[in-house]
Amino acid sequence: MPASTSALVDYRTISHLHLFCGLGGGARGFSRGTAGVGNMQAIFRCLGGIDVDPAAIKDFERLAGVPGTVLDLFDREQYTAFHGRSPGAGWREATPQEIQRAAGYKRPNIIFLSAPCKGFSGLLSESRSLTDKYQALNHLTLRGMMLALTAFEDDPPELILFENVPRISSRGRSLLDRIGALLRHHGYAVAETSHDCGELGGLAQSRKRFLLVARHQIKVPPFLYEPPKRPLRAVGDVLGRMLLPGDLRAGPIHRVPSLQWRTWIRLAFIEAGGDWRSLARLRVTDGQLADFGLVRQNDWHSGILGVNRWNDPTGTITGNARPGTGAFSVADPRRQDGTADYGQYGVKTWQQTSQTITGKAAVGAGHFAVADPRHAGPPKFNNIYRVVQWTEESPAVTSSPEVAVADPRPQGDMFHNAFKTVDWTSPSHAITSQHAPSNGAMCVADPRTFWPDHTHQSKLRVHHFDAPTGTITGSDRVGSGALCVADPRMQERRAGAIGVIDWADSSGTVAGESLPSNGAFAVADPRAGLTRTSGDAYLTAGHYGVVPWSETAGAIAAAGQHDNGRWSVADPRPPAATDRLVAIIQSLDGIWHRPFTTLELAALQSLVDPEEHLELDGASDAGWRERIGNSVPPDAATAIANTMAKTLLLAWSGESFMLSSVPIWVRQTAIGLSVQQPQYSPND
Repeated sequence: MPASTSALVDYRTISHLHLFCGLGGGARGFSRGTAGVGNMQAIFRCLGGIDVDPAAIKDFERLAGVPGTVLDLFDREQYTAFHGRSPGAGWREATPQEIQRAAGYKRPNIIFLSAPCKGFSGLLSESRSLTDKYQALNHLTLRGMMLALTAFEDDPPELILFENVPRISSRGRSLLDRIGALLRHHGYAVAETSHDCGELGGLAQSRKRFLLVARHQIKVPPFLYEPPKRPLRAVGDVLGRMLLPGDLRAGPIHRVPSLQWRTWIRLAFIEAGGDWRSLARLRVTDGQLADFGLVRQNDWHSGILGVNRWNDPTGTITGNARPGTGAFSVADPRRQDGTADYGQYGVKTWQQTSQTITGKAAVGAGHFAVADPRHAGPPKFNNIYRVVQWTEESPAVTSSPEVAVADPRPQGDMFHNAFKTVDWTSPSHAITSQHAPSNGAMCVADPRTFWPDHTHQSKLRVHHFDAPTGTITGSDRVGSGALCVADPRMQERRAGAIGVIDWADSSGTVAGESLPSNGAFAVADPRAGLTRTSGDAYLTAGHYGVVPWSETAGAIAAAGQHDNGRWSVADPRPPAATDRLVAIIQSLDGIWHRPFTTLELAALQSLVDPEEHLELDGASDAGWRERIGNSVPPDAATAIANTMAKTLLLAWSGESFMLSSVPIWVRQTAIGLSVQQPQYSPND
């Protein structure tokens, strides 16, 4: 194994090759691996990847950072059984030489195989798994292993890792036995184990996988220990760091998938932390949910004139942050002990200092008043708004207005010269040039009545139609004379002024200034189609109205405002069960139950960090999600790579045993603990 020259660190390159590589999760994780033994330091390098899917290879090259190879590993018989037809003229079976070419004609230290698992998956029925199609797919695992071992049989890789679904240990038992026999024939010790990749990588998901690990006994005498387990993380630890679904900054891979309406309904009724079995507890009568229903959520004033909770974020404060443009107020629960206000409209105690009086000490700008407990004498308000007895002396008249005196002297009428009305038989006071209300008794009570039925015959009066009115002066104000006439003539209903014309009559000419009193321009429409009752959604008949779903709306004008037509449509149609859409249904626990976005799935698989942007080949969510689901979690692959690297460094340093409490992953026999294995030579 080549080593770089360094006085301090002996760097050792560990190369790895991936068959059935998919989009490159395993390769990405292995390339991050590292380990050290003494002054030896491991550096991982990916030689390449092989897969039959061109889109997966493009993703592999993006994630692993090295070229990949599109190669079909089926033999002709398997191809025909799987596809149901013979391969085309340009197709040919893969050979060991093509495996070498895919590795750049370099020998790998580790080969990682992640063969297709559909034929072994529990999602596939037992009967379908036995069909020729899926049996051919299952046998691809054996063929891939044979090609890899044959390609490097002159200098076999130190370690081989094969991963698949756990059910392969039962459905693929015969294949695993043949793979194990093949590996042992080539000098490998083999171990079959089942691990949770979530625990190996510290993921936010549990992912049970079957792992077959083979150690070349001559080239790698030390035992291969198991990777350490780590606790699973909460989903929120990962997704809480991501942008919200649908945010354009995260790219198209972070969109909520369109699901059938009935699927959204089912998701809404799954209990938080539960699964599809929650639906079995729902009571259904005649095909309808008996205990639950869907109600439209109309949050009419969300964010308008609102107050945010103290623990919630506020909206973006724009340059036009006026009341009505958003919820910018905050309900602040913080309050000092004994403080009942926030410095507005308040009165300070005598011992407290007042706030600084600004140039605009308006009401609400602070509490500037002070409650003064000091008293100069027994009266509480000894010199403020005080009334002095008539027999006492008044204080000196200052600029302060506390100088009122109670005058007990009656000189006749209580208000002898102010606001007084003089008897008809008495003279009034002289009318001065300033006859204000308080300057004297200017009014006279006139008992004369010329009109017995009208006391105020000339003020605010309405004359009979056949009687003359008073003279119309230049000032026809209220009180200047009886100028109104009671006209008993009713030739037309509201004839000509603020009137409503009968439906059968014609209205007057609409003048250039059609004010309410200029004529009767309104028409009383008796048509039954516009007869509405209280509570009717279409009561306004053309203004502020909602058009029924079965009717047509009016033409939307350039100024289609709320009061010049009915533009809204009442849509009674619920989505059909099979309609595909993105829905937000707030379930009973107050949460939107939704599927993960494709980017969220990638982050949960540790393919990308939550803050990273990911691009995959193609434009199909289904294709993206399938490749992500088939991928090996990179963080789990890194944990495996670290353990393998330490084992290889021990072997290259000449160590054959390392005392450790970590469980042994691959062993041959217990006696191997104390027996030194012979050194391997390519000529043996």
